[in-house]
Amino acid sequence: MNQNSLAVSQSRAFAGAAFMVLGGVAFSLLNVVTQWLTMELAFPSASTAFWQYAFAFLFSLPFLRKAGLSAMRTKYPWRHVVRVVFAALGVEAWVSGLASVPIWQAIALVMTSPFFIILGARLFLGERVGSARWAATAVGFAGAMIILQPWSDSFTWAALLPVLSALLWGASSLITKSLTGIEKPETITVWLLVLLTPINGGLALAAGFAVPTGAALALFLLAGLLTVVAQYLLTLAYASADAAYVQPFDDLKLPLNVLAGWLFFGYAPAGYLWLGAALILGSSLFIMRNEMRRERDAA
Repeated sequence: MNQNSLAVSQSRAFAGAAFMVLGGVAFSLLNVVTQWLTMELAFPSASTAFWQYAFAFLFSLPFLRKAGLSAMRTKYPWRHVVRVVFAALGVEAWVSGLASVPIWQAIALVMTSPFFIILGARLFLGERVGSARWAATAVGFAGAMIILQPWSDSFTWAALLPVLSALLWGASSLITKSLTGIEKPETITVWLLVLLTPINGGLALAAGFAVPTGAALALFLLAGLLTVVAQYLLTLAYASADAAYVQPFDDLKLPLNVLAGWLFFGYAPAGYLWLGAALILGSSLFIMRNEMRRERDAA
């Protein structure tokens, strides 16, 4: 490997990590809006999921206009359908979880997703998962458990809904990764938004449809915009590097969401939070440095 190819490889590794972190920032803001709607305004969870992605679809229309109808063309329609079904069910579980538990607790639980992602990447995508990646993921998960303390009296079974969403989103992410080599990011993003709206609409109708007005309507407009931005950044992250490599950087959403929960809702996690956050941050930084060192050694 020459110096130019090594620089490109390192650049892609950095880009994948950067896109994942930026996506985490967007998702943190989105979680604040979602929890405000479900907890503070008592908006029904199923209808919340529908309106969030309905407005997200409207904001995604410029993607379709820019690329033309070709953005919707694909040779793999059923792969997109299965991916979005998993994503839609994950959204429902996640929104229901945010209606019951603080943001930081929900995020800590959803951080079990790296286990599903890395195992799936090895079994279904054939990606190489070295010991460093496994170790970094395990350390990040341990940090989440230190923060969560599921053995405490404050733990509720409703908090397991984010674990279910982690499993469903993990499956969706693996299919997304399999599509990034054969589809454009715009196609992957728009298919997600187009299919999520009718699926979430059906679930909302079954649970009792609600129409937003006033402050709720304004918050849904913001949620739709944040959803488009976050999903597109996630797609770019998976297109830039291996799923097993970029996934640990998703752990950084924990301190971001803890900060957001504290600023907007006054949630005050236990003092163990900072130990857990340090483990998560350290594991994410370690795996990036290890990946770049491995590329240099291969050169």
